[in-house]
Amino acid sequence: MIHSPEFPGPVPRHVALIMDGNGRWATARGLRRLEGHRAGLEKVSEVVLGMAEAGVEFITLFSFSTENWKRPRDEVAGILKLLAEALERTAGELDDRNVSIRHLGRLDRQALPLRQGVERVVARTAANTGAVASFAFDYGGRAEIVEAARRVVIDKVEAQLIDETVFGKYLHTSGLPDVDLLVRTGGEKRLSNFLLWQSAYAELYFTDTLWPDFGREEAGKALAEYAKRQRRFGGL
Repeated sequence: MIHSPEFPGPVPRHVALIMDGNGRWATARGLRRLEGHRAGLEKVSEVVLGMAEAGVEFITLFSFSTENWKRPRDEVAGILKLLAEALERTAGELDDRNVSIRHLGRLDRQALPLRQGVERVVARTAANTGAVASFAFDYGGRAEIVEAARRVVIDKVEAQLIDETVFGKYLHTSGLPDVDLLVRTGGEKRLSNFLLWQSAYAELYFTDTLWPDFGREEAGKALAEYAKRQRRFGGL
């Protein structure tokens, strides 16, 4: 376990974040919902770097789910445009701090410029040796598991050889450790189809703070709460 002098106990190796509350943040201020998403994107680097400085090795952020396609078309188009605009800036900030970037989910449904942009920043930061920031974009937990099962069948893996380790190699998160701490902002208390397999034994932390207001201080509170937890993984 990693320990940090800032916290009284262990620091999670892998933190996953459901960034919720952008729209409500904007509505409360009389702004368009899209302005909330813009404000939320501006928090990403701050939180990732704050977590990394505390000793977290892997940070995974839920940036766009497979279900988000159901939102109004203009909002989806606006979110995708903002993501494209923020991509290079965020990648630059993280690259400067030796953070590598991964993508989890589908890319085939994105416009070519965005798809190429994601591929470019992943390649650009691949050699970095610091924390790993994974962005779950067009991602759904159930779809990931179904796709993994499909690939196991295609590869004709013998039934007696299939175990959790083998199956895990077919998931988008292959090579990443299981989630230790899952944080959801915005006051809702559900997983929303995020990292279902990987969060089987994750500690859950819910906060009413809306994502655009979730900065280093709030991230520190989540880590401090985790440090108080006793994890038994089904044992005593």
